[in-house]
Amino acid sequence: MARIYLSPPDVGPPERAALLAAFDEGWIAPVGPDLAAFEAEVAAVAGVEHAVALSSGSAALHLALLIAGVGPGDRVLVPTLTFAATANVVTYVGAEPVFVDVTADRWTIDPSLVASELDAARAAGAPYAAVIPVDLYGQCADYAALDDALAGHEGVVMIEDAAEALGATVGGRPAGGFGRAGAFSFNGNKLITTSGGGMLVSHDAALIERARYLATQAREPARHYEHTAIGFNYRMSNLLAALGRAQLRGLDAKVARRRALRRRYAEALGDLPGVTWMPEAPDGTPTNWLTVLTLDPDEAAADRDQVIDHLEAHDVEARPAWKPMHLQPVFAPCRHVGGEVAAQIFERGVCLPSGSSLTDADQDRVIELVRQVLDQP
Repeated sequence: MARIYLSPPDVGPPERAALLAAFDEGWIAPVGPDLAAFEAEVAAVAGVEHAVALSSGSAALHLALLIAGVGPGDRVLVPTLTFAATANVVTYVGAEPVFVDVTADRWTIDPSLVASELDAARAAGAPYAAVIPVDLYGQCADYAALDDALAGHEGVVMIEDAAEALGATVGGRPAGGFGRAGAFSFNGNKLITTSGGGMLVSHDAALIERARYLATQAREPARHYEHTAIGFNYRMSNLLAALGRAQLRGLDAKVARRRALRRRYAEALGDLPGVTWMPEAPDGTPTNWLTVLTLDPDEAAADRDQVIDHLEAHDVEARPAWKPMHLQPVFAPCRHVGGEVAAQIFERGVCLPSGSSLTDADQDRVIELVRQVLDQP
């Protein structure tokens, strides 16, 4: 049988046609009509006015922090349950990440811990510079509560890591439009892909124009190559934007498919002892980028690694939930606030194949294999 991957690219004839059209029309160089159109279309999905297409979601977060003035000596609050890129970009600008636990009912950064940290830091005369909430596995953070936590802390910038959440909503608003800026990822395993790429979005036109300038090696508008600032080679190419535009047209269907896969997993495996699922917040609609089950060690017939090993033995890719940043060796010197909830999710969580191209037959195969290891007396 063919290997089943966790979240492979879901591409087909429309994407091929879009790439060939850009190629045949000569738009091979970095800029071109698809690039500007892709930026406008993603901005519309995010409910913002401005966007710049970049080489990765990490590049988007990096530029957002730079433009916000975050740098050496600053501290940034980051949820401990996230992919390393969220924390890595803080170090790119010379700042220090401080890791905050997540809530059990949402798996996103705990607003009450954010509030207490911000208040204590202000009282000590060493306020934080920024907070980066993460829309984990496609579920938006609790932005209403975060707005309350940031009230009275005008100098603290909020940057939304929406890498996994294009197409999600919370409180009737789409992911990407919260805070000063938002970042999306179009990596090969994301909801839509440009092979590699990302997007920085914002309501602030000046921020996006500054990002566009820095992303093109900070080249000044002169006949010769003139530079007054340090820039980066962070722009997306027109060819990749053409691919992204074709992908974006199928975004709603891809999100609907991932949500249907999550429901089917829950229906098929919900009777197994000790099996629960990543909770879904009642005030939003997640993308279900990945479906994550959790295993209660007192009730489940197998643990996380036994389930993953059994699936791998049958050529099915599954992974643990994110390992918290405060448990990563590279960030061992960094301060963390709480962390027990995130650590438990890591110890118990299994990410199941969730790609929108997963067939019903392949999902049946995954379900059967999970039942083999967990449906024990």
